[in-house]
Amino acid sequence: MFKRSTLIGLSLVVLLAAMVFSMSLVSVGAQDAATPAPTPTAIVSELGTGGTHLAFWNGLTGSDGATMASMLANFIADHPEISVTMEVIPWDNLYTKLQAAFVAGQPPDVFLLHSAQIPQFASYGVLADLSSWYSDKGGFFPVDDISPITRSGMDWQGVTYGIPLDNHGRGLWINKDAFKKAGVDPDMTPPTDYAGWVALFQQLTLDANGKNAADPAFDPNNVVQFGFSVEEWARVNFMAAIVQNGGSWISEDGKTITVNSDAGVNALQQWIDLVSKYHVAAAPGGYNSWTAFAAGALAIVPTGTWFRNYAATLTDIDSAAWPTVTFGETKSTYMGIHTFMMPVNAEGEKLAAAQTLIQWMSEHQVEWAASGQVPARLSVQEALDPVNYPSNIIIGKTMAEYGTLDWSTTAMTDMFSAIDPELSAALNGQKTAKQALDDAASRMQQALDRAG
Repeated sequence: MFKRSTLIGLSLVVLLAAMVFSMSLVSVGAQDAATPAPTPTAIVSELGTGGTHLAFWNGLTGSDGATMASMLANFIADHPEISVTMEVIPWDNLYTKLQAAFVAGQPPDVFLLHSAQIPQFASYGVLADLSSWYSDKGGFFPVDDISPITRSGMDWQGVTYGIPLDNHGRGLWINKDAFKKAGVDPDMTPPTDYAGWVALFQQLTLDANGKNAADPAFDPNNVVQFGFSVEEWARVNFMAAIVQNGGSWISEDGKTITVNSDAGVNALQQWIDLVSKYHVAAAPGGYNSWTAFAAGALAIVPTGTWFRNYAATLTDIDSAAWPTVTFGETKSTYMGIHTFMMPVNAEGEKLAAAQTLIQWMSEHQVEWAASGQVPARLSVQEALDPVNYPSNIIIGKTMAEYGTLDWSTTAMTDMFSAIDPELSAALNGQKTAKQALDDAASRMQQALDRAG
């Protein structure tokens, strides 16, 4: 259930968390095909009154946006000479809005993107070279305090364009009371294969008569508690699923899209079957997994590290973090890197203030752990308290062991636009897995060929 305190709004941070969460319902939830999605509106926060003003854009539409707002307030307290306008924009909208801002010659002073966007924006010639900010070039950022995979994500064609804030990725949150309601021990060892996960989801899915989804008398049209969800961010779920099934997004030579391989079709079909065959997950159209989890109507929510302070501060659910599901023979979990970037024409007071902000954020990454994300700096990861940051540690270990980064390409935005609606159509029963992935692959191939 939602906590009573959140309903009366006792603090700025909690209020922002509630706002960014409500916006995320639009940005990540699949929409009913018959109902046009409303246009998301950016959330704007004004912090400080200092004479040097920075415009800061990011896509932190989850509850991690509240943590960023809190950190910015602390930054302003340390640097009252600087003021910041933070715009929180749903990720897909942020990419296109940022492109338009560069074309108009009015980009923000600093922005936070995923490292996967570096090739695309660097190819436009609009990103500043931040190589000199690293310690091996005399800068402030300690190059030996991040993992090799994180460091590699900052570069494109031999130039460094980003300063990493975190490693973020997918995991599970379980509702312990929902487990107990279904007669399942929440302290159990998670399953290790698809059959085991399906059996668990069936036990956890209950109809109004108390029958679970494995019972022949189960009523799939009258479910009061689902065991699992396929709703949030189907793209990154599929990104891990195809690797788990032995496939990939693209051929080894980088020339052919392979999402519609047998491995890709099998991976997507596993997720479709959870809805249409086993009835353990709701069709994503019109469904929101965060709301269902908070209401006690969803036993396991697959989501990201950013879910931590939503689970901890905005619900009364007794929850715990688990590693992500493994449906195939190979372990894989989605991993991304939130990365600070700068416009190429930054100069003067704005450039100095932006560097001050990014350096301060880097040196205070332990505060960012409260968002649920895993700080990029290894020294901060090692210092995390397991009592306060269990999900960061649990999910962070899986990313270090078998994380799968966003596929990096100059055509990333076009790739997303091609595959997202097809995955939604498949999960909502509007296309078969094969049809959806064939259609996605066709458009993705065209984007790849255009990008060269």
